[in-house]
Formats: sequence, structure tokens, C-alpha cells
Amino acid sequence: MTDGAAAHGSGARGSTLALRLALAFVGVALAAVALLAGLTAAFAASDVSSLASQQRQELTGAIAVAAGAVWDLNDTWAGADLSPALDLAARTGMDVQVRDAAGHAVTSSNGFAARTGAQTIDSVTVRGQHVGTVVARSTGSGLNAADSVLETALLRAIAGAAGLAALLALLTGLVTARRITRPVARLMTVTRAMAAGDRAARVGEIRAAGELRELAAAFDQMAGTLDRQEQIRRDLVADLAHELRTPIAVLQAGHEALLDGVAEPTPAELASLRDEVLRLARMVADLQTLAAADAAVLHLARRSCDLADIAADAADSLARRFEAAGIALQQQLSPAPVLADPHWMHQVITNLLTNALKFTPPGGRVTASTGRAGPLAVLRVTDTGVGIPAEDLPRIFDRFWRGQYATQVSGSGIGLAIAAELAQAHGGHLSAASEPSRGTEMLLTLPAA
Repeated sequence: MTDGAAAHGSGARGSTLALRLALAFVGVALAAVALLAGLTAAFAASDVSSLASQQRQELTGAIAVAAGAVWDLNDTWAGADLSPALDLAARTGMDVQVRDAAGHAVTSSNGFAARTGAQTIDSVTVRGQHVGTVVARSTGSGLNAADSVLETALLRAIAGAAGLAALLALLTGLVTARRITRPVARLMTVTRAMAAGDRAARVGEIRAAGELRELAAAFDQMAGTLDRQEQIRRDLVADLAHELRTPIAVLQAGHEALLDGVAEPTPAELASLRDEVLRLARMVADLQTLAAADAAVLHLARRSCDLADIAADAADSLARRFEAAGIALQQQLSPAPVLADPHWMHQVITNLLTNALKFTPPGGRVTASTGRAGPLAVLRVTDTGVGIPAEDLPRIFDRFWRGQYATQVSGSGIGLAIAAELAQAHGGHLSAASEPSRGTEMLLTLPAA
């Protein structure tokens, strides 16, 4: 797939994700709107129905009062002119029937018998005497039609508000989904670019929620770490090739000279070839140590121990080498409890002392000291050696790197690198300070136990 096709596919997937998120937002919003609209409509219909019932009861009472006034003129229903009451009922949208005290119909509206809906009843009372009853049924017109009109208007308003809310939910969902998916799509694009071999691809700054910004920053940090590790791997291969080239070339030239009869197999010639073989053996041993140290970083067996005791054991194990080189080894060891793997911490201190031994001339002095510095346990290894040039100091902990003064000293350049990595694995730090011709100080700090 070409880059353009990949980008198009990523864009299509991003659009699909945005659409799905938008639809999800709209679905949730519509469900909430529908629930709210349904509840509102139910409560509104109940209130309107109650209001209409109250209104009908009041209208029936008014008609009963009008009928009572007619009865009061004659003190009887016989010959009573109830047309005013019937007219009032017609104007208010009611069909009524007036009954006497015995329940017999006195008069009725023309359409009363045909009405089958709900009816309201009110007593006709004159001077405290029950003289009859008014039974009213709504015609669906006049004042009684107001409840239907009000209910219809309320339902239309609710439906309109629900439609507007759904539209706003759709627009908001689209905007929000696009804002969320844009950085996600960017992350997907950069991930595919890195998978395709583009190690320089980065997400960069994005405008998104805090969690997505943190995710992008973490991704870029991870990409940077992978890039550095890849560069270290390449440098390691290049350094190994460089280091192996010289002894192999010497061995090849020496053997060809012996085979061609150009050189005689004298003890000196054979000793020279043996030295190159030993150099190769030391390099293999250093590589084994490096691999073991890398594995130890992942599997440290930590326990409570004293950095002073470990330093004393390391110094004692190197005492004869210091004596043979004519270099004084001083110990100024104060208790410094730490939580560490004693075996690999012994390796760290041994590497620091061995490095100081290599670069200190006969008659010089190497000092190992331990102690506490607040929450830290501290180890210092100082020497009176040749020192380290300022331009070399930043690289002394790189694997297989050898400075200007190391060309005449045996070694592969991984001792300090191993020490620094093991110190970091213990939660500590290894640093160096030096001046040419005035010696070097290696400072190891670890969290105190």
C-alpha cells in the first residue's frame, strides 16, 4: 500500500470512528430527550385534564345557579322558563339536563341524549333547600374546547423542543467526535509510519483533552526512547566491528606471513599472535559481562546491605593488582546502608576501582570512600591519574567508547557503561568530575536504606 493509500485508509477509518461517536452521542441525547418529552407530555396532559375537569365543574355550578334563580321566581319547576340556563350552557359548550328533586327531567338541551362522554353533576339549591340537579355533558366546543387546544399546543411545543434538542445534539456530537478522533487519527497515522520504518515520525503538540495530550506525549517519549535504543544498537555493532577489525587483521596478516614464509615462527612472532588472541578473548568476556549486566537490570536480587562492606570486599580483591602497579589504595569507609544486589554492586565498585587503576601512574593514589548524604548513600572513587579531557567527559559512560588517553590502555570500553547502567537499575546515579593531569572523581549515589 502506498503512503497516499495508507493516509486515505487512515482518514476513512478516522471519519468512520467520528461518525460512530457522533451517532452514539445523538442516540444518548435522543433517549434523554424522548424520556424528558414523554414525562413532560404526561404531566402536562394530567394537569390540563385536571384543569378542564375543574372548569367543567365550575360551569356546571354556574348553570345550576341560573336554574335555581328561575325556580326561585315560581317556587316550582312547572312552567319555569329555563331557556337562560340552556343558553348559558350552549355558550359554554355544554349540553345539560335539569332534573327536579325527585330526579325527573324538567328540561334538556337538544343534544344531551346523544352525548355519551363524561358528565358533571351539581345540585340546585335555593335558600338551603335542594330543589333539583343539573347534569352537564361537554360538547367539545366553546370554553370546553380550550383544554384540547391547550393540550395540542403543549404537545407541539414539546415536539418542537425535542426536535431542536436532537439537532443540537447532532451538531454537538459531530463537533465533539471530530475533536476527539482527530488526535486519535494522528496517533494512528504516526504509529503506522513508525511501523513502516519512519523512525522520525512524531505526534507533536495536539489540541485535545488532557488525557489525549498525555498519551501523545508518552507516545513521542516512547518513540524517542526506541530511536535512541536503535541508535545505541547501531553504534554497538559499529563499535564491535571496529574493535574486532584490528586483532583479526593482525592475526590474518601474521598467519599469512607465516604461511608464505615471509616471517619465521619465532617465539616473538607467536607471542604477538597470542596477544591478539587474548585480546579477542577479553572482548568476548566483556561482551558476556555486558549481556549478564543487561539481564541483571531486569532481575536484581536486592536485599539490605552496607555499601561500605561491599566496597571493602572489592578493594581487598584488587589489592595485589594495586601493589603490583605501585599505586596506593586507601579506604575511608563509613556505614552506608542500601537496598541493593550485593553481587552486581560489587561489580560496579570493581569496575570503578579498575578504571582508576588503569589511568593512575605508578606512585599515584586511589581512594575509595563511603558515607551518608541525607537520604542518599554515597561512594566516591578518586584518583591522582591523568584525568579526562572536558570534551571526552560526556561520553565516558557510552558503550565501547574510549577516550584520548585510553588508546594505550587495554580494555574494550564497557566497564563504566556497565557501572552506570547497574547504578541506574538500583535507582541511583553515577557521575564523573575530572581535570586533565589532576585526577578523576567517580561519584555513585544510591537511595539509603
